[in-house]
Amino acid sequence: MFDSLKEKLGRFQEDVEEGADAADADGDPDPDADAAESTDADPDADATSEAATDDGSADADSAGDGVNPKGDSLGERAKLFATGKAKITAEELEEPLEQLELALLQGDVEMSVARDIVEGLREELVGTTRAQVKTGEIVVEEAIGSALLDVIDVGGFDFDEEIAARETPVTVIFTGVNGVGKTTTIAKLGKYLEDRGYSVVLANGDTYRAGANEQLQKHADNLDLKLISHEQGGDPAAVIYDAVEYADANDVDVVLGDTAGRLHTSNDLMAQLEKIDRVVGPDMTLFVDEAVAGQDATQRATEFNDAAEIDGVVLTKADADSQGGAAISIARVTGKPIVFLGTGQGYDDIEQFDPEVIVDRLVG
Repeated sequence: MFDSLKEKLGRFQEDVEEGADAADADGDPDPDADAAESTDADPDADATSEAATDDGSADADSAGDGVNPKGDSLGERAKLFATGKAKITAEELEEPLEQLELALLQGDVEMSVARDIVEGLREELVGTTRAQVKTGEIVVEEAIGSALLDVIDVGGFDFDEEIAARETPVTVIFTGVNGVGKTTTIAKLGKYLEDRGYSVVLANGDTYRAGANEQLQKHADNLDLKLISHEQGGDPAAVIYDAVEYADANDVDVVLGDTAGRLHTSNDLMAQLEKIDRVVGPDMTLFVDEAVAGQDATQRATEFNDAAEIDGVVLTKADADSQGGAAISIARVTGKPIVFLGTGQGYDDIEQFDPEVIVDRLVG
């Protein structure tokens, strides 16, 4: 995951470095030449310069009244050059930033999020005075990292900490459309929790889909977990309520409840989610979708959050998505964190989404 987006960010980094280096080569004045020219034109120049050096009161811009094409006074440019520094300007960034915004959009990053990233980079880089011995690569890399982290780190949510802090049984409900790997994700998280010492019971609130009971029962058997289910067509809220009652009576730590796949336009199914909220009062609701769905996943996450508030997102098939745009976009658009990434078909193929790790993977 993120290979394509990483490549796009890398190209932007190279473009900025090349632009800044070319501008430095073309535009930096030679301080020795300036000094000689100034001395020829004004016999008192040496004395004035010496006095300014002694009392420290002369402004750097007084070294020249002319302004170079980069917008800085020649005196300021000379001073920066003499001290081994260079400045990154808006003109140098304009074309690379336009190309980056286009590349982000092509990488499935939602438009407003792409603009946020671009504006974040503009604010980070324009006017930055960098030591010439500190490569442009480091400066741009740090700026990209900062802009990305600002976009995807909505903060304040750690799945393990949330589970540990809640009174048992902790009830987690999973929502999303059909076919995105919701049931498999529940099984993966069942194993994830058991590996960390928690007891788990599964609940099949997907009571209308033919074969749903059998599918989740197979996962339960493979993992040696208890499954609570009703006959097809039963009340989903009643199933999950029974699972919570079972967990409470048998000292089970966590209930993981499946729900019917639905679209935000399915009013009757959305009403079921509202009933589950009323009857069960889940501790956590996680929205599940495919990373490969790109901007469609971002739109669906927004719609589900509007209809029945979610606490976080799990993106499946992250191993098959070279873009990464959905992961970058969903957190920003919904204000809800990405909690896990599904990275394969095995029960262990799930990883926590750590914004700092993801940014390091993209630019580190």
